[in-house]
Amino acid sequence: MVHKGAFCLETCARPNILALQPYRCARDDYKDDGNNILLDANENAYGPGLDLAGDGSLKPPVSDGVVDRDTSKMDLLGLNRYPDPHQVELKHQLCQLRNTHTHTTNDLKPENLFVGVGSDEAIDALLRCFCRPGRDKIITCPPTYGMYAVSAQVNDIELVKVPLDVAREFQLQPEAINATLSSDPSIKLIYICSPGNPTGKILAKSDVQRILKHPTWNGIVVLDEAYIDFAPDGASLAEWVTEWPNLVVLQTLSKAFGLAGIRLGAAFASPEVAGLLNNIKAPYNVSSPTSALAMAALQPQNLAVMKSNRARILEQRQRLLTELSKINRIGSFLGGTDSNFLLVEVLDKPRDQGGRASNESAMMLYEQLAEIRGVVVRFRGKELGCEGCLRITVGTSDEVDRLLADSRSILQEREAKLGRDSNGSVREEEIREQEANGTVS
Repeated sequence: MVHKGAFCLETCARPNILALQPYRCARDDYKDDGNNILLDANENAYGPGLDLAGDGSLKPPVSDGVVDRDTSKMDLLGLNRYPDPHQVELKHQLCQLRNTHTHTTNDLKPENLFVGVGSDEAIDALLRCFCRPGRDKIITCPPTYGMYAVSAQVNDIELVKVPLDVAREFQLQPEAINATLSSDPSIKLIYICSPGNPTGKILAKSDVQRILKHPTWNGIVVLDEAYIDFAPDGASLAEWVTEWPNLVVLQTLSKAFGLAGIRLGAAFASPEVAGLLNNIKAPYNVSSPTSALAMAALQPQNLAVMKSNRARILEQRQRLLTELSKINRIGSFLGGTDSNFLLVEVLDKPRDQGGRASNESAMMLYEQLAEIRGVVVRFRGKELGCEGCLRITVGTSDEVDRLLADSRSILQEREAKLGRDSNGSVREEEIREQEANGTVS
């Protein structure tokens, strides 16, 4: 028997939490059964950016011909102790990585950094630092990463949307953003994703600067650079926080570094903003194993592995651009090619018959790839400017082989099944209804 008493969840919990639509991650639709090809979460298909031995152990670093075996070992006996609450050495290495002097002669220092559980912790911490629940607002620029909206709702922060300019390949609209900022002083943050997700497009530095230069707005531009290491060298604006106190740049080791499993993210900011973020974090938010693996990944020997894996991803990205274009019911690539994924249209009929991007066709290909062929990509057709689009993570050479062969086969089979009517072809949704009616429950 359940003893409920006076407790009522519906009136006890916060209304904004009861109404929350949680972030739907890539594994919610199709689980990894150990056999699937997972091209849905923008993970690094070539594995961790670590120099590993055949047994999976981390090779010790070599300095001046001398093997340093101590620094490659994780201190398992020390796991009874809490981790370093400040992570100064890790922050120092992250600063070294991003002090390229491409955008400024200033140097990033550890006091410019907050590190946490992926970029998501920093996304949430910024809201808690700068936005008053039920009063303040943030701007997002759809189509964009879904966690900005989820975190805003968790914190009872209103969302204002200023879409990317679809006609300009998903670039920012700085005039529209600045006009919105001028008209509403309750907006405290703007979250911008560059390269964009799902657009894969690096945003123009000049557009970001126009927002930073707003003459009256008292708020912060948050630039999420999760995929920055797949963009051209020098694209990161992390070091620019030393010149712009109203800029925060988010990064992660989950993508190019292939370390999604350790959940390590960073926020580069002015010392004052970074100080606020560090003041409100849990005291031991980065675990000792996470810290040790992150610092190992930033050593030269392991950075070389990351760069090698990145080069292979870029090679397969170009291959996808070339070979997918040869499939008759694949349309245009939208956005950019600055990330480890591509946003591609699926057409309702062949290009030479005037095919148009179609959500029905994209959903059909998405479902059949996953359910029949075991190749999981991501449907993105419901997002602004992404009609009929799939987002496809760049995989290994073998994974790209499978994706191309299965996509070609599915679309050819569907074309044969659709046949021709007096107007060219029957409607695809009619075929799907027929298939659904023939399914045994």
